[in-house]
Amino acid sequence: MSNLNVPYSHLSHSSSRSLASSILYDIVNVSPTALHIADRRELIQALLDDLSLLTKGSKDAASSRLTRDDAALALLALKSLGKIPVGSEVIASPNNLSTLVTLANTLKDNTAASNEALRCLANCLLLIDNARMTFVQKQVGGGEAAVEWLVKASAPERVFLVSRILFLCTVSLAASSYIRSLVETKPHGHSEPIVDVVAAKLDMLLYNIQSGDAFAKEAMIDLLKMHTSDDQNKVLGDYWSERLDGLLPPLLKLFNTLPPSAPAPLLPPITHVIHSLITIPVTPSLRPIWFSGQSKTEPPSRSSKSSSPTGTPGPSTSSSPKDSKPGAFDRALSRLSAGRRSLSRSSSPQPPPVYDNLQHGYDLLDAVLSHYLPGDIDPDEASVRERCRKEADSSLDDIVSPLVLLVTKLCSSDETSKKRLRRWILPDDLDRTSPLEGRADLLGRCLRLLGCVHHPRLKDAAGEMLYAVCDSDASTLASYVGYGNVAGFLFNKGIMSAPPRTATSAAAPATTTSGVPIDPITGTAQKEHEPLDMTDEEKEREAEKLFVLFDRLERNGALPPNQNPIRKAIQEGKLG
Repeated sequence: MSNLNVPYSHLSHSSSRSLASSILYDIVNVSPTALHIADRRELIQALLDDLSLLTKGSKDAASSRLTRDDAALALLALKSLGKIPVGSEVIASPNNLSTLVTLANTLKDNTAASNEALRCLANCLLLIDNARMTFVQKQVGGGEAAVEWLVKASAPERVFLVSRILFLCTVSLAASSYIRSLVETKPHGHSEPIVDVVAAKLDMLLYNIQSGDAFAKEAMIDLLKMHTSDDQNKVLGDYWSERLDGLLPPLLKLFNTLPPSAPAPLLPPITHVIHSLITIPVTPSLRPIWFSGQSKTEPPSRSSKSSSPTGTPGPSTSSSPKDSKPGAFDRALSRLSAGRRSLSRSSSPQPPPVYDNLQHGYDLLDAVLSHYLPGDIDPDEASVRERCRKEADSSLDDIVSPLVLLVTKLCSSDETSKKRLRRWILPDDLDRTSPLEGRADLLGRCLRLLGCVHHPRLKDAAGEMLYAVCDSDASTLASYVGYGNVAGFLFNKGIMSAPPRTATSAAAPATTTSGVPIDPITGTAQKEHEPLDMTDEEKEREAEKLFVLFDRLERNGALPPNQNPIRKAIQEGKLG
């Protein structure tokens, strides 16, 4: 076992800086198993004590083994020692957390050292759950400090580190009081609320991503994590209030303008943008923002639109309605309208951008499903799961379901959006000469997903999207795509048999555009049945087979007696 405590303890403020650097590098490079737990704890505390002295007066700093020039390397050594929980447990004490907060502030002119202090904090908060609540308490003051760091951060790396800290502080179920304070109060000494700060940073990071700057994607991902949620924890998006409305405009801008990802069309940070949008409700105040970019006229058929699935709709020049009293999203729109106006020669005011969010969501969904389910491939093919793991290290459920939910949300919240989406997925001139579930388009892929086994969440999400498109009416859905394609989905909704056509399903076609009746089971055009070329003996044998089959279904309870067609035929005297 290595013991680095001895050489470090022999250092003094007057020691050769090359010697100090050599010892600190030895600490950085030491193997995690090369130090006893007690030695690791002692060395961590010694480093923190010496770093703390650097934040005090010159007399105290002179008693430290380190100088300010050693701070970055010493903090790197501290981070290395704290990469395992037994080390971070020492850092997690209130005094030591407070020391790191102070170091991040006092060493602000030494970017490398200040960022290393933030890394030490982020690592500790990741490994030690209790440290997250300790960090935001008044004794440490980390909560207020983190917001201040975010306000002042101008480099993607800094935004990334601060966002990681803020995310870890808000991810706990016990963090509700801190989340409320973030939303309801303005950062100390600043006139803008935290929502406006986040919106400004997202806009800045979009520019950084488009410029290819390092840490830009990582910073945006962690900043977005603050108001998304998982199955166990609730964060900013789950405590929604009107004060958060200002997040919607920048998120929609990101959704529509982030550069395409590779090798797959749906990778972070766009996936995190989608998760964030799902948490935002369609309230009366936000409705003009959600739907400001869509056409007010009846949309044309998708067949007349561009076939490129990844094209990004350009912003419209029409302005959206504004409330009489400026709110959170009005301030966000104003900021987005200004954008990077300082980079432009023109000083004339520009209208805020508006986007056709439904069309972009549809195009993106079409592109993603075409990518992972090319042609008419069965969604349960092993190659589909393998491709998801290889390209996105995830499952088709996790990759696509949130986007389907977002499109369904837009469709369910607005009548015009529902009609547009129905015309795109189920146009009047839909080719019904072949099985709908075999089509190599969005409709065919959704219908095949309804019968899959390996993607249960996406299966349900696709069914709910089609259900919403069809006015959330079982009869309308069955009329459009055939009962056979949605029988399992409707069964799970408590609908046990084919629903009859009703007044609400009158809009669903009963015939093709050429007047051919549509088969209610398959959703395809009915074909004229050619007479069977069978002898009487062959017909008798087939009838016996049917009788035995339906009798077995009735005895097993799978078929009620009153729905047995053979029994009905006998009762009605149709069979001798």
